[in-house]
Amino acid sequence: MPATARFPALPYVFACLLAVFAIGGLWYGLGKPLVLPDAATPTHKLQCASYTPFDKDQSPFDQPFALRPERMDADLALLATRFHCIRTYSMTGLEAIPDLARKHGLKLMLGAWVNGNPVDTKKEVDALIKSANENPDVVESVIVGNETLLRKEVTGAQLAKLIGEVKSQIKQPVTYADVWEFWLKHPEVAPAVDFLTIHLLPYWEDDPTGIDEALAHVAEIRKVFGSKFAPKDIFIGETGWPSEGRQRETAVPSRVNEAKFIRGFVAMAEQNGWNYNLIEAFDQPWKRVSEGAMGGYWGLFDADRQDKAVLAGPVSNFANWTLWLSVSGVIFLATLLLAGRPSSTRSALVLPLLAAVGACCIALWGEMARVNSRYVGEWAWAAFLVGLNLVVLAHGALALSSKAGWRANLYSWLQARGGWWLAASGFAAAVLMLGLVFDPRYRCFPSMVLVLPALVYVCRPVAGPRREIALLTLIVGAGILPQLYQETLDNWQALGWAAVSAVMVAALWRSLRVKAN
Repeated sequence: MPATARFPALPYVFACLLAVFAIGGLWYGLGKPLVLPDAATPTHKLQCASYTPFDKDQSPFDQPFALRPERMDADLALLATRFHCIRTYSMTGLEAIPDLARKHGLKLMLGAWVNGNPVDTKKEVDALIKSANENPDVVESVIVGNETLLRKEVTGAQLAKLIGEVKSQIKQPVTYADVWEFWLKHPEVAPAVDFLTIHLLPYWEDDPTGIDEALAHVAEIRKVFGSKFAPKDIFIGETGWPSEGRQRETAVPSRVNEAKFIRGFVAMAEQNGWNYNLIEAFDQPWKRVSEGAMGGYWGLFDADRQDKAVLAGPVSNFANWTLWLSVSGVIFLATLLLAGRPSSTRSALVLPLLAAVGACCIALWGEMARVNSRYVGEWAWAAFLVGLNLVVLAHGALALSSKAGWRANLYSWLQARGGWWLAASGFAAAVLMLGLVFDPRYRCFPSMVLVLPALVYVCRPVAGPRREIALLTLIVGAGILPQLYQETLDNWQALGWAAVSAVMVAALWRSLRVKAN
């Protein structure tokens, strides 16, 4: 029997076992729960949490604006098991909140939304005053405006005047809430309030702070404000960490990091006697439209009101890791079945590893698409990239097979169009790179969606449309250093994207040296 016809069983079995262990190890490593000291227990409630009453299919921009009373009732019942109070941001649609808070034994920090439209602001402020006066037993304090100075919708003098008008008509303490820097930029506001409400969000700051330094940063800012504005009290009105999204310098979103930050902050606040409010009670998917994935995942509970294990219990970055392990396993097995018998001992070693890399990359992209996709166009783009990876995986796997019977015909069909699969991969890389260079703040690094095409076509160059591929090579290659400069070398997600992009550039460049048949 010719050597090419012999099945290299031992190397193939060894490579398959190695691949299976690698797939299982990857997903177990990503999903393994971490045990941390609990912040909240059945006998220990926390102070306050931000609450916006939207279901996962709603947003404040919905027209007509219709909140669901049954949702608010259930939400407050859940929050009452963990917190003493809730903070709200607007009066519109929340007329029932005081009665529901009373029902569930919660106190309120009631907020009025202040913007650049005097008519809208007056409606909000009038409703705030009315509710505060009618519900003194549950409304502990009121907040006139949230980050209005940051948005540059009013001046400091206008805001101070508005705060004074509210103070003259209610008995509760009155404050204003903004990112801590804006209290320093507008010192004229501080004398008008009864206490200062500052937002401390290390992830979102212009100079982001990694999780290991974030709590020290919060403590330092709190200390500075406590001294600068004494004897007025300082209330930390928002602090938290996103559980999903892109890395910013050394700041990495994840469920584990969210739990580390929240639990560490609560311990520090209780030790120092600080008053605080955590952002936020529930994930808000609508925020992804303006803030990317990071904006929608600051919740202590997810949008379905399921516990994310941020406050207590073991916490996992991939709570659904077994699902993606199963998906990876199915893709891995399907790839091996499609390829059939390897063509050589070398192919027997490489094929299972290629199938494992492809399966894991596609599954990781599936999880990333689930987190990031906001509307039909983004889901369609994600599906296109999944389809492209499946085609490339089939192309690469069949190239390593003995290509007998129908497999030979399928490989010939894929190989004849290999240049277009490469061009499509290069197009995807160019689109993603342009986004990360020119509009990076809210975009995640989709490295895993290019790993497979880059590896397959750098190892097995194919001829393609030369002018198009040359342009794509230039775009992707030219973007590597600018995006690294913007993100800094501390951002390992950016470094990973740069490395994958460099391999993609090499694959595109090698294709230019292949002569078309």
